[in-house]
Amino acid sequence: MSKTVLVTGTSSGFGKDIALTLAHAGHRVFGTMRGVNSKHSGPAKELQAAGIEVIELDVTKDASVDNAIDSLFSNTGGKLDVVINNAGALFNGISETITSEQTLQMFDVNVVGIQRVLRAVLPNLRKNKDGLVINVGSILGRVTIPFMGLYGASKFAVEALTDSYRYELSQLGVDVVLVQPGPYPTNLYSEVAGDDATRANEYGPVAEIPKAFGEFLSNLFSSHGAPDPHDVSTGILRLIETPAGHRPARLVVGLPFGADAANAAIEPIQNQLIEGVQMEGLKVLKTA
Repeated sequence: MSKTVLVTGTSSGFGKDIALTLAHAGHRVFGTMRGVNSKHSGPAKELQAAGIEVIELDVTKDASVDNAIDSLFSNTGGKLDVVINNAGALFNGISETITSEQTLQMFDVNVVGIQRVLRAVLPNLRKNKDGLVINVGSILGRVTIPFMGLYGASKFAVEALTDSYRYELSQLGVDVVLVQPGPYPTNLYSEVAGDDATRANEYGPVAEIPKAFGEFLSNLFSSHGAPDPHDVSTGILRLIETPAGHRPARLVVGLPFGADAANAAIEPIQNQLIEGVQMEGLKVLKTA
């Protein structure tokens, strides 16, 4: 059955491919991005040519999010089945070189951006007692790689945010799933490093490690059988097609680097906690 789907961050990378994949599968897709008529007019026109309805949306601005969701609902008569929070930002390198402004930018996009979108769409989903929210996190929300720790911190936050929403919405018919991609060759890794690069000079040989890690990723992405970013889109498509009540809480896609083991280890502990605070009734999605 065709679903009405909202995808954030569709100018490139996962978001663009998710939008195209879901549209090709027969879903009505609304792709959102900043700069629809300016810096991202090219990607916007490409998506529109594929039958995707493109809306201007900046996840860091309340008014932009609210206006975009109002526009979507006016076009669909209030119908929305799936929300995919994909928009993301990354700065990497020695953590001390990343300024507070850059750190705030990452958290504003990666964490608060999800909160803005959910506050805008959830009244409608709750009213309909149906819907699916998919938050795109990262394996770095479970395991930590040096020099990507601040980005990982934002994705650790997405873990908690997603779990909380899953419990809170479970009895209202709205399902919430976290997708945890491993490393993939997308534009995300081309984001700039810390603005205060002079501090790296005081780290000696340690300062050379990020470059070596970049070479490791480059070799990984160019190797035979390199990770295919399309895996994320097909994984999300499967989640949408899976009946409500049968979806996993988390889906690792690509190389897990131990995140799958961390998920398996933490799940019984989390269940024990929920049962211990007498909230076990929130563990199972209530379906119509």
